[in-house]
Amino acid sequence: MQGTFRRRIVSIPVLFLAAAILTATIPVWLVVATCADLLRGWRRLPTVRLLAFGVCWSWLELCGVAVAASLWCSGQARNHRAQYTLQRWWAARLMSALRVTTGIAVEAADATALSPGPTIMLCRHASLADSLVSAWVVTSQAQMNPRYVLKRELLVDPCLDIVGNRLPNHFLDRGADDSSAELAALRELAAGLQADEVAIIFPEGTRAAGHKRERAITKIGERDPARAAKLGELQHLLPPRPSGAAALLAGCPTADVVIAWHVGFDGLDTFGGILRHLSRRPRPVRFHAIRIAREQVPAGDGFTAWLDDQWLLADAAVHQLLAS
Repeated sequence: MQGTFRRRIVSIPVLFLAAAILTATIPVWLVVATCADLLRGWRRLPTVRLLAFGVCWSWLELCGVAVAASLWCSGQARNHRAQYTLQRWWAARLMSALRVTTGIAVEAADATALSPGPTIMLCRHASLADSLVSAWVVTSQAQMNPRYVLKRELLVDPCLDIVGNRLPNHFLDRGADDSSAELAALRELAAGLQADEVAIIFPEGTRAAGHKRERAITKIGERDPARAAKLGELQHLLPPRPSGAAALLAGCPTADVVIAWHVGFDGLDTFGGILRHLSRRPRPVRFHAIRIAREQVPAGDGFTAWLDDQWLLADAAVHQLLAS
């Protein structure tokens, strides 16, 4: 509790300060960023667009924090329905801000694969925006309530920190010496999933990049050369880590599995990558998913091989979409 208070007593004022500074200095950064972009030959003004989104993001975050505070004051802090409504509003408004400021739009024709629940969604992780995209698809398009497995570092985001901890999510300690407690928490997270709920995890564990893929496959090869050779065919995705997904499945034996991937956010894992992406007219981000009946998902030792096969299929689909 003390750690939570110390974190929020810093993150919330910093958020307010960032919103105030970004807003007050609009005349300054608008001119400076425009000149910098034009000198680089970036006629779409990506720096201006990114800063404009930063203004929208900071004020939407503050609105989320304010609403969360009002819910606490009215005794509704543990009202999951109210928190999910706030989460749905937050994700939808941020997605609208992203579309208006950067021109990035998301198409989610396969959102229907998520419902009805209970389902467990295993998502590709390619960019800094993946959590936002999945939240928007799940809450606004599929009309489902998510239970997330997220890295603990994301708690620096005040809105995600406050609302995320009021809802059934788990913020994973990736540096934990003993993973048994984390896996037990994931089994508990998935237990009792309802018809309007989906548990979400990013099995790659981090955003995909070429050097990370090579390092992960090399590490796998030290333990299982055959698996490393098989996963060496991956071109875009990282090798999946099966333990977290297996724990979720163990927690809810009746849940179907959804494998989800998207294209359009590739390369948005660094500040420079974002600017380069926005310097060109962006194509729509396309979200795709397939649903697999639970009886088709092997348990025990066969699960890792099955997950690797699904990941290779998703990787091939991403490659085909990028090529087209």
